[in-house]
Amino acid sequence: MTILEKGNKKLLNAWAFYDWANSVYSLTIVSTIFPIFYNLLFETAGLTHISIFGMLIKSTSLITFITALAFAVVVVLSPILSGIADYLGNKKAFMRFFCYLGALSSIGLFWFSLEHIYFSLLCYFGGVLGFWGSIVFYNSYLPDIALPEQYDTISAKGYSLGYAGSVLLLIFNLIVIMNPQWIGFDTNTSETTLFTMRLSFITVGVWWIGFSQISFAYLPNYPKERGKMTKNVLLGGFRELSKVWQQLTDSPRLKWFLVAFFVYSMGVQTVMLIATYFGGEEIQWETTEQSTIGLIVSVLLIQLVAILGARLTVVAVKYWGNVNVLIGLNAIWVTICIASYWVFKPNEFYILAAVVGLVMGGIQTLSRSTYSAYLPITTDTTSFFSFYDVTEKLGIVIGMGIYGLIDQFTNNMRNATLSLMLFFAIGMCLLFKVQFIKNKE
Repeated sequence: MTILEKGNKKLLNAWAFYDWANSVYSLTIVSTIFPIFYNLLFETAGLTHISIFGMLIKSTSLITFITALAFAVVVVLSPILSGIADYLGNKKAFMRFFCYLGALSSIGLFWFSLEHIYFSLLCYFGGVLGFWGSIVFYNSYLPDIALPEQYDTISAKGYSLGYAGSVLLLIFNLIVIMNPQWIGFDTNTSETTLFTMRLSFITVGVWWIGFSQISFAYLPNYPKERGKMTKNVLLGGFRELSKVWQQLTDSPRLKWFLVAFFVYSMGVQTVMLIATYFGGEEIQWETTEQSTIGLIVSVLLIQLVAILGARLTVVAVKYWGNVNVLIGLNAIWVTICIASYWVFKPNEFYILAAVVGLVMGGIQTLSRSTYSAYLPITTDTTSFFSFYDVTEKLGIVIGMGIYGLIDQFTNNMRNATLSLMLFFAIGMCLLFKVQFIKNKE
C-alpha cells in the first residue's frame, strides 16, 4: 500500500481508529465486567482467599498485586522498546505484537478459573501488558503522522472514538448478560451470569484485533538502515529520562509539582483501578443482578460526570489558578476516602461514584495542563511527557502495591481505601510548596 503523506486525513483517521479498537479493553475488562466477574467467581466458590505459591492471598489483594506487577514491567520495558522501535523504524510491528498479546489474553480470560489460577492470572497480566505496551507505540506515532497544528484535534477524535466504541460494546455485553435466554439459557443463575461474562471477554479480543486492522493497514513503517544493535540503543530511553530529571533541578517549581503529582497520582490511579472491586465486595447489593447492573451503571456514571468535572475545572482555574484548584481537588479526594469507609448502601455508592467522577476528570486534565505550563522552553517535549507518563505508571505500581498489602493484612478493603487519603493529604502539602515557590518567582 502507498505510504500516505504526513497530515493526510485518511492516515489521521486510521490512527485515531485504534482508540475505537483498544478502548473496549479498558472499559470492559479493567473497569467493569471483569472485576464483577472476578468477585462473583470467588463468591460462587465460597472463597475469599486463594493459595498462590504456598501463600494464602485475599482475592482483591491478589488482583492488585498482579496489576502492580504488570505496570512495573511496563515501566521498565517502555523506554527500552521505544528506543528499539525508533532505531529500527518498525513501530508498527511492535504495536501489532502488543495489540495481539492484549487481545488474545483477553480472549484467554474466557477460561479464567480458580482451578487454573496461574494460567488465569497470566492471561490477565498479558492483557495489561499488551494494552499499555501497544499504547506506547500508538502515542509515539502521533508526531510521525500528524502536523503540529493537528495534534489536539486528532487526539480528541481518538478519545471520542474510544469512548463511543467502548460504551457501545459494553452496552451490547450488558444486554446479553441480562438476557441469557437469547443464547439458549433457561434460567438466570450465577453460573449463567459467569458464562455470559466470559463471552464478553471474547468479544473484547475479537473487537480489538478486528478493528485494529484498519489502523495497521494505513500506519506506515519507516525502515532505517542502521548498524549493529548496541547497548546505547537499548538504554537510550533511560538516558532521555535521566536527562529530564537532571533538567528538573533547574526548575524547582516543575520538580516539586512532579513530586506532588507522583504522590497524589498513586491515590487517583488506585481508586480508578479498584473502584469496581470495592463496590462488588463492600456494598450490600440485594441480588447478583442488582450488583452487576449497579456496578456497570456506577462506572458509566463516573465516566460521564468526569466530562462535566473537566469542564468545571477549566472554569474554576480562571478564578483561582491551577495550583489552588488542584489543592481543592485533593481536599475533596481526602473527603472521598474518609466517606468511603461508611458507604454500605447502593444509593450511597452511586453518590460517591458521581463525586469521584467529578474530581477525577478535573484532576487528570488539570495535572497534565499544569505540567505543560511549567515546562522549560525546549524542543524536546516528548522526553518530558515520557517522564510524566513513567511517573504516573510508577505511581500505579506503588499505590496498588500498598493498597494490596493493607487489604491483605487487615482483610478489609475499607481500611485500604481509607489509607489512600494519606497520598492526597501529602500531595496537598507538596502543592502548597509549589504555590510558595510560584509566589517567590
